[in-house]
Amino acid sequence: MTSHRLLLSAAIPALMALSAMPASAETLKVVASFTVLADVVKQVGGEHVKVTSLVGPNGDPHEFEPSPADAKNLNAAQVTFVSGEGLEGWMDRLITASGYKGKPVTVSEGINTRTMEEDGEKITDPHVWNSPVNVKVWVAHIEKALSSADPTDAAAFKANAEKYTRTLDELNAYAHTKFDKVADDRRKVLTSHDAFGYFGREYNVSFLAPLGLSTESEASAADVAKLIEQIKGEHVKAYFFENSNDPRLVKQVAKATGAEPGGELYVESLSDAKGPAPTYEKMFKYNVDQLAAAMAKSS
Repeated sequence: MTSHRLLLSAAIPALMALSAMPASAETLKVVASFTVLADVVKQVGGEHVKVTSLVGPNGDPHEFEPSPADAKNLNAAQVTFVSGEGLEGWMDRLITASGYKGKPVTVSEGINTRTMEEDGEKITDPHVWNSPVNVKVWVAHIEKALSSADPTDAAAFKANAEKYTRTLDELNAYAHTKFDKVADDRRKVLTSHDAFGYFGREYNVSFLAPLGLSTESEASAADVAKLIEQIKGEHVKAYFFENSNDPRLVKQVAKATGAEPGGELYVESLSDAKGPAPTYEKMFKYNVDQLAAAMAKSS
């Protein structure tokens, strides 16, 4: 009996110390709409967050169909992040179905977006993350939202955000160094759909694609014929398919124009852990290296 009392008396101070620990000991349950955003949230949140991505690796965020498991994950989330600009057209339906009471944080607010005409309508390009300059805006929003949800760990979020912002600056410099070596008339490639507009704007690369801003759009025979003539006229030498999209149409266009395969690009989703693009940093570098190599080969 005495030994039990001694053990209990020794345990009481430890239990009191645990109860006195700040609420930050609890990991924040966070949901992000797709893998690219989920990774950036992880970089800022670090060990203080558990992040679930609704769209999985190699998934298409345009055509995503949420499941009951996704509704359950969203309902349990303490913070939810979306990119916005029309990317997640399915999110409002999922919020209603899940009973989620919070308001998702839109991380692309404040970015200098680009627009284009599609079927007579002006549409905002949602693929902002393909420039690390824009991802710095994401980081600022993520840090603010996480710090609001967990003020005790605000210093850690700030330090992580500053560190990752430096990484994004390094990625931007890396891409400029790579493409600055390529002649302007060689900075042209064919891809599946128009998802590289911000990348092209930042690094002066022209991307031609049979599909528009969304993979849900369809290219008419006239559009494809016009694109083939444009590719021939501009002497585009390389084509790429995307990890999350059907490659058949871009291969059809390439065959008609003589463009050579440059490989696979990761545009709207990361690869799985075994692939070449399991994080945003690795995804961006991989895409830069693939594109620069194809351009150098065509010189």
